[in-house]
Amino acid sequence: MAAWARSAVVRDDDAERALERALAQTREPGAPPTDLALLFASAAYGASLERLVPAAFRETGASVLVGCSGQGVIGTGTEVEGEPALSLLRLALPGTRLISARITQQELEAGTRFGEPEESPSGWLVFADPFHLDGDVLLARLQRDYPRTTVVGGLASGDFGARQTFVFLNSQVYDEGAVGVGFVGPVRLYAVVSQGCTPIGRPWTVTAATGHFLEQIGGRPAFEVLVETVRELPAQVQRRVRGNLFLGVAMDEYRETFRQGDFLVRNILGGDPEQGVLAVGAHLSVGQTVQFQLRDRASADEELQAMLASAAEQLGSAAPLAALLCACNGRGVGLFGEPSHDARSVQARFGPLPVAGLFCNGEIGPVGGRLFLHGYTASIGLLVG
Repeated sequence: MAAWARSAVVRDDDAERALERALAQTREPGAPPTDLALLFASAAYGASLERLVPAAFRETGASVLVGCSGQGVIGTGTEVEGEPALSLLRLALPGTRLISARITQQELEAGTRFGEPEESPSGWLVFADPFHLDGDVLLARLQRDYPRTTVVGGLASGDFGARQTFVFLNSQVYDEGAVGVGFVGPVRLYAVVSQGCTPIGRPWTVTAATGHFLEQIGGRPAFEVLVETVRELPAQVQRRVRGNLFLGVAMDEYRETFRQGDFLVRNILGGDPEQGVLAVGAHLSVGQTVQFQLRDRASADEELQAMLASAAEQLGSAAPLAALLCACNGRGVGLFGEPSHDARSVQARFGPLPVAGLFCNGEIGPVGGRLFLHGYTASIGLLVG
């Protein structure tokens, strides 16, 4: 029996009606039983989620259902922002064993493992509540316990003012913790992490740093080097820089040349021109390689297209079966000025491809073989059978 996948994204003010429509769109006569269901539902559905999730688990007949709430949801070629909607992906994965897991902050602090100790999945899809669980601790635990496992996912989103999101596992809705599903068997999870940046200037070696403060690069004050880098850009690029500067930390310092995707991108939080110091959203060490980065609409599009093209080349004839797309709340129309940019880009490269996902409070994905929590990123998990 061959692997099978179908997806649907539905706009509807009524949660139950939205689910009925999504189920109808993902049914197919003679299709194999659903092994895995991914469900992403608008946080606007509120209390209806307590009925929606058990109904989705029951009606899909899935062995495992995972997902979470979102400020917006994503489907095949479509992104729905700020409207009540849900996205459903149903998969049949013959020969693949699924492992489901849930963990709370208290369990993390107690040293509890995410998943069973004897299990070693080739991939994890993970979704977490950002308000009651330390995402960095979760990812450090995943990196420690599953060093050779690809992990993709995101932090649930919704009404930020209410500081409440929801994660789903099978028939249960939780307002805290993290949930996930792991794959053991022929299905592989291939990660595409697009941080939306283009390197500018040249790479530099960190020669003085204390914690989050970048003091010197190449033996010169870091602030001075940043100003010089911007001044040397072409005029049309300089106009794009204001408010869009970031710092990239090389994941492999021994490369002779660096390209998009070779850096972990972090915010530049501020600078002191008198002291020559930059404050950045990362702990830096002497000897690391860094390069300034530009992030805007054009650079984000350019990088995503390049990353998707690279993924297609590496996969070769192994066409993806389906995809998970976790996009930052800061992308979408707000960044690109048009709807559905990331979802359409995935379809342009791999379509027709069943896709489900959401707009996140943070995106989970690997860079340079290490797992990180990102912002302004599209983290894509390609399921390859």
